[in-house]
Amino acid sequence: MHAIGVDIGGTKIAAGVVDENGAILAKSVRPTVAADSDAVDRAVVAACQELAAEYEISAIGLAAPGFISSDQATVLFTPNLPWRDHPLRDRVAAEFGSDVHIVVENDANAAGWAEFRFGVGKDVDDMLMLTIGTGLGGAVIVGGTLVRGAWGVAAEVGHMRVVPDGILCGCGHRGCWEQYASGSALVREAQAAMVREPGRARRLLELAGGSAAGLAGPQITVAAMEGDPLAIELLAELGRWIGEGAASVAAVLDPAMVVVGGGVGAAGDLLLGPTRDGFVSQLSARGYRPEAAINLAAMGNDAGIVGAADLARV
Repeated sequence: MHAIGVDIGGTKIAAGVVDENGAILAKSVRPTVAADSDAVDRAVVAACQELAAEYEISAIGLAAPGFISSDQATVLFTPNLPWRDHPLRDRVAAEFGSDVHIVVENDANAAGWAEFRFGVGKDVDDMLMLTIGTGLGGAVIVGGTLVRGAWGVAAEVGHMRVVPDGILCGCGHRGCWEQYASGSALVREAQAAMVREPGRARRLLELAGGSAAGLAGPQITVAAMEGDPLAIELLAELGRWIGEGAASVAAVLDPAMVVVGGGVGAAGDLLLGPTRDGFVSQLSARGYRPEAAINLAAMGNDAGIVGAADLARV
């Protein structure tokens, strides 16, 4: 049975036909017109129609960034698109009819489900997925079931408060975990170091075109993999924050595995080593309990597509 998975991002909409083994058979990509909700709807429908013209489709999963209603029909809120109480499922269903089963899912949940079903987490029943991007997203699998919560907005782990009266977050609160454990946090700290210590930041300045404002996250990874001490320190600090926060989540959920996804995963052990150290340093009752494995995600940029499609089949 084929299903379409759609990963709706702030800059692009990526859709794919996915088989029961998690393999993508065909893809369609369109730009996101983020300021126009109707244009986003039309682009999602057009991508699905293009794929459905070539394959027999029984289900469509729509992965959107933000809060999703418990009935998997409505995007309650998303920070990067103008959707507020937006009936996304019904908008798409109007073009496909009742024969196609359609669900809306949080994009981090979709990515986490893909890793659980087909990726690095396929051999465990309890898993925490952390997606390290502009912010920090999460997905929680308990006993083989995706945890959505009473109102569909579970696993927003990036908004746990880790620093009282800390850095202001886009959610309106201060000290959220994602302000210290995200790609944005990595770039912010690197830019501050470039201004504060330009001598140590020589390589980062070269990669950024001579200005701290031009720095992007992948450039920090490049410098670190070249052996640049400052870049290595910055990644280690990011890893420490990821690991320490994951230990707090583990105190509640006791996962067998923590999966780290997102572009920063390209740094490999330069990130994962400090993440593991931070995790065990804050793990409660260490030595009297098994320790969760901490691994990099395996599904890459296709995780949202694959997970959304598979969840539409469930």
